[in-house]
Amino acid sequence: MKTLKDKYKCEVGYSGHEFGLTTTIASVCLGATIIERHITLDRTMWGTDQMCSVEPQGLIKLVRGIKELNKALGDGKKIVTETEKPIREKLRK
Repeated sequence: MKTLKDKYKCEVGYSGHEFGLTTTIASVCLGATIIERHITLDRTMWGTDQMCSVEPQGLIKLVRGIKELNKALGDGKKIVTETEKPIREKLRK
């Protein structure tokens, strides 16, 4: 993704057809700003993409995982949170 982003100077995305969510979530860490996954009500239904599709609960987990990853990656700015301040003061002594 970095190669495509650097070469073409554009947004890059990820189109997932794998089983599970890890690779799709990891794509965000690698710079994907657009995500495409097939969604189904039931993966046992007939169809060519059903097995690699995401069911409603999986979609919720995917969105939650991406939000958690973005939060963990942060914005690069370090601030002392309100919950850290008392600990910081205690450890300074």
